[in-house]
Amino acid sequence: MARAKTILLVEDDPALADGLTLNLEAEGYQIVHVSDGGLVINMFERGNFDMILMDIMLPGIDGLTLCKTIRTAGSTIPIIFITARSETEEKIEGILAGGDDYIAKPFEVLELMARIQGIFRRQAWLTKEEKRGDVFEFDDRSINFKTFEASGPGGTFNLTRKECMVIKYLVSRSGQVVSRDHLLDAVWGYRAYPTNRTVDNFILKLRKIFEDDPKNPRYLETIRGVGYRFASPADD
Repeated sequence: MARAKTILLVEDDPALADGLTLNLEAEGYQIVHVSDGGLVINMFERGNFDMILMDIMLPGIDGLTLCKTIRTAGSTIPIIFITARSETEEKIEGILAGGDDYIAKPFEVLELMARIQGIFRRQAWLTKEEKRGDVFEFDDRSINFKTFEASGPGGTFNLTRKECMVIKYLVSRSGQVVSRDHLLDAVWGYRAYPTNRTVDNFILKLRKIFEDDPKNPRYLETIRGVGYRFASPADD
């Protein structure tokens, strides 16, 4: 029997935390709740968590700073931000900080459940072994879809989960044009969120890792007005 997934809930609103705990436990998740951002890193290091649900505005340390700290330490644990903020710029800020998703208060519990399930489903897709194996190599570059480690002209880098998902989706469709909407749908799970510009920002980051000249990309091509294409050397 599979182990129940454990979620670290970081929320300083007692009523919301109690409600989320009740609903999430009813769905079979184990919940560990902490209300102060200053306690999160120690709690995270001592626990064995499968996901973090985290408010941005927290006492102690804010959620964005915590997310960046966790990512800098090399962890790829899925992180969903729960916050009252709803502006597009702040959504993008959360995603670029390393967050996997973002849900604004007030929200329906069923929507949150769907997003949690979607992240776990796409997590399984990301780590699923392909026919080519865990590591994809092209020229002198490589991507490990298990460890999220990538190497390029500038050295070795640790990709975030979303960065790894974006490049895997493009690589799996090598030579094909992929629209921004399809990338949003595949990686984030729904086209309206976060924005097409978020996809562009991720592509720019990946080009800095894999391209000799990011301004003149050879592998991650822009198809103007449509989307992107991964041009593998094997397709030449």
